[in-house]
Amino acid sequence: MSRKTSLDALFGAKAPERLSADNRPAPAPPTLSADNPSAPPPVLGPARARSGAVRAMGATLDDLKARARSADNLETGSVVAELDTAQIDGSFVADRVSDATDPAMAGLVESMRSGQQVPILVRPHPEAQGRYQIAYGHRRVRAAAELGIKVRAVIRPLTDDELVVAQGKENLDRRDLSYIERAFFALRLEMRSFPREVICAAMATDPPNVSRFITVARTIPEDIVAAIGPAPKAGRPRWMDLAERIQSKGRVAIDRLIGDEAFQAMSTDERFAAVLAAISAKTAAKRKAKPKNWLDGEGRAVARIERTDNRFVLTINEELEPELGDHLMSRFAEILAEHRARKE
Repeated sequence: MSRKTSLDALFGAKAPERLSADNRPAPAPPTLSADNPSAPPPVLGPARARSGAVRAMGATLDDLKARARSADNLETGSVVAELDTAQIDGSFVADRVSDATDPAMAGLVESMRSGQQVPILVRPHPEAQGRYQIAYGHRRVRAAAELGIKVRAVIRPLTDDELVVAQGKENLDRRDLSYIERAFFALRLEMRSFPREVICAAMATDPPNVSRFITVARTIPEDIVAAIGPAPKAGRPRWMDLAERIQSKGRVAIDRLIGDEAFQAMSTDERFAAVLAAISAKTAAKRKAKPKNWLDGEGRAVARIERTDNRFVLTINEELEPELGDHLMSRFAEILAEHRARKE
């Protein structure tokens, strides 16, 4: 018979009813039966009436045992507690792009109004005593804060590496991060000097794919991504298309667009489409620039000039000016050398 069983038998103690994480009575302890032969045997004999001193001693022992269980559970990560959202800070590596128009957020708030089904994961804050840092569950914390309720959380000691891997794994399991959010998550991990194998574990992918994510995130200005939002319908090809257009055409048209109130009222996928259309329209306008005629002193169209993105086409009307093309070509090397020298 264990020391605990002996003490309970001695004092006739009835353990206080335990509550589960969702504040419901926990299942009754196992009893000995054919189906459960390993359950501990019940303590036989009539319960004794306890004096006040004995009851007080029993309560103290119960409290000590409960505290010991909580300490052990905290070490193993099995504590589920209700925390005030004001005690909780976000992860030190952001994994989401904020979206004020996210319709799913309102649905999550309504769902949590009826009760939180899945706890979040936090660790004791490494730099602020009495506070906690989120590994995953940022949106549930936001929803709880909006409702003014506490949030259920698993409290577990985690290293930085363990936190980001848990954070990435949860996002992968839920499949609710967009391509660009995953790309910037990978970039932020790299900027914090996490080893590539940790980034791969957090992203659940291989090094070449991680490199592609980071390349995309480095190419697109973060403020443009913040203005667009997560854009879940846009994958890597469309983001790369946008990145290439920004690099070659600049962002004047985009800056003008994202400052517009009508743009800000769009959904995130609509904002992505609008930005891509704005910079594509600028490109198309340049491609379709009207050809120009070059006139001589007599007003004759001796040459025709056409410009595209990276081409300059000169057409000579040799009916008006015979052999001018041959003359230009004979001097082309000289003209090119002069042009390069001027640029230097």
